Amino acid sequence: MVSREHKRSALNEKLQILRSITHSHALNKTSIIVDATKFIKEQKQKVVKLNQENTNQVPLQVTVETLEKGFLINVFLEKSCPGLLVAILESFEELGLNVLQARVSCTDGFRLQAVTGKNGESGESIDAQVVKRTVLQAFKKWSETIELE
Repeated sequence: MVSREHKRSALNEKLQILRSITHSHALNKTSIIVDATKFIKEQKQKVVKLNQENTNQVPLQVTVETLEKGFLINVFLEKSCPGLLVAILESFEELGLNVLQARVSCTDGFRLQAVTGKNGESGESIDAQVVKRTVLQAFKKWSETIELE
């Protein structure tokens, strides 16, 4: 009997803590939990919004130099961006560019330096501006997927 009373008391104490954290005015357990669920969803939306604002404020630097048979591409961001490398490499593939050499660092931000060659099968002419625009679009697409998570 003491154990049951102790568990009930501990549960009520935790519900009161949850009630105070979530600023709930509910009195019964179910209502407190429903209010807590709403509170968590609101906090998650705030985090998504803050991440979106942070992503929009992060200056992405992209430079593209034309080489004899390809491009030298430099991408720099001041923060680490998990998944961005994949998005950029996919954009290279869509353009028909093969990565011949690359250096990537995610230690103090995101840095990519890549030397690409034009895929022999691609008959269309690609210039440095097209490559830069494609990298910027890959970043935008990547940042939108981050917002949805």
